[in-house]
Amino acid sequence: MRSSKDTASSRDTASETDASPQAGQKGEQTSLSKGLTGRHIQFMALGSAIGTGLFYGSADAIKAAGPIVLLAYIVAGAAVFIVMRALGEMAVRNPVAGAFSDYATRYLGRYLGFTTGWTYVFCMLVVAIADVTAVSVYMGLWFPNAPRWIWAAAVVLIIAGINTRHVKVFGEMEFWMSIIKVGAVIAMILGGIAILIFGMSVPGEATPGLHNLFEHGGLAPNGWIGILACLTMVVFSFGGIETIAVTAGEADDPHTAIPRAVNSVPIRILLFYVLALGVIMTLVPWHHMSSDTSPFVQIFSTLGIPAAQHVLNVVVLTAAISAINANSYGAGRMLFGMAHLGQSPRAFTRTTGNGVPWAAALLMIGALTVGVVLNFLMPESAFAVVASVGAFAITWLWCMVLLSHTAMRIKLRRAGVPKEELEFPVPLWPITPIFAGSFLVLVIGLMAWFPGTRVSLIAGAVWIAVISAIYLVTTWVKKRQTQ
Repeated sequence: MRSSKDTASSRDTASETDASPQAGQKGEQTSLSKGLTGRHIQFMALGSAIGTGLFYGSADAIKAAGPIVLLAYIVAGAAVFIVMRALGEMAVRNPVAGAFSDYATRYLGRYLGFTTGWTYVFCMLVVAIADVTAVSVYMGLWFPNAPRWIWAAAVVLIIAGINTRHVKVFGEMEFWMSIIKVGAVIAMILGGIAILIFGMSVPGEATPGLHNLFEHGGLAPNGWIGILACLTMVVFSFGGIETIAVTAGEADDPHTAIPRAVNSVPIRILLFYVLALGVIMTLVPWHHMSSDTSPFVQIFSTLGIPAAQHVLNVVVLTAAISAINANSYGAGRMLFGMAHLGQSPRAFTRTTGNGVPWAAALLMIGALTVGVVLNFLMPESAFAVVASVGAFAITWLWCMVLLSHTAMRIKLRRAGVPKEELEFPVPLWPITPIFAGSFLVLVIGLMAWFPGTRVSLIAGAVWIAVISAIYLVTTWVKKRQTQ
């Protein structure tokens, strides 16, 4: 027997779904396959966010702020959790592949739905390119004289093979790759704690201990400027976690899997980041960090454990490939969902017999070759460039999530839907979304303030202008065709 809650939710969902056409042309295979379980979804989100940002990008954040960077991760993690709760509430109510684009279209209008969807695709592409760049850096440990673009090209071929398989196979591979890197982070934390307890040290290096957090300039050696300077990279570190919402269209039970993933994954990521980086900075002073290699690899190299250094390099390679895998999946499914909304080419609705949107997947693989070109043209600065652009895209996307959620709440309240009938409500609404939104506005302001990230804001503004122009042109063409 269905409860009144289920009836109200279904009625509202049905009315909203009417605005989102899902039919393909006659004879075409245009539907996704179910097959992602709760563990797949949780570890896919972990695979997206615990990757380059932790294993590689964290070095720049540490150098900018010093030990106080841990506070930046805590504050950013809290804001991200609120964004994820807002996204989770909408995903549980309307589990569709279009996710952000679909929600923005429903509640904010077609223009913001169009720009949000394409910005997400752009964001996932940029994050994936950053990870392609990171792979080439990690391979430099073993092959220092080999051109970086060779490794970038190799990883693109690997991702092409994975992303064209059935979603259940994809989910299993992502699950096990995520298990490897999560296990490595846990092992590193436990190993670091053991080193601190037993007082191990390396001749010629600073003695590991908690004092490394307070000496060498104190907790905030670069002051408030350093704290603010690291926020852009910190936000970028969490990029990809929103992939949870995109998986809803292929989840076996989205009404159970999505809330569990949203409630557990952000907290786990925050713990992994704070604990892992805290241990790193107790073992190796913050000012000894180098952005030329992973802080994790640097630790074991500094402590004189060469075998562990190579093992961990395998782990960070797995982490980067896992993140590229999940982000490519997210972008491909977004293109599929947008095609059903008429916001991307209709060809992206086409799927294989296994339910894989092959046209969207091939586009993403082709776009990843941009990462190969970046590594060939400017190997030393490629990661910094794409990271700064990705930070703007992530921030814009999360702002649209909060705005869409607020618009949904207002619509439901006007429709007379009680708050008690919401399946997965954001806690302390609207206070917590205001906090998260204010934090994101601060990050955007910091992008404009610091010269190093100003290029991100400029590139972001250019992107929004270009995608807006495309929207206006395509809308005009469609109107002319219907006249």
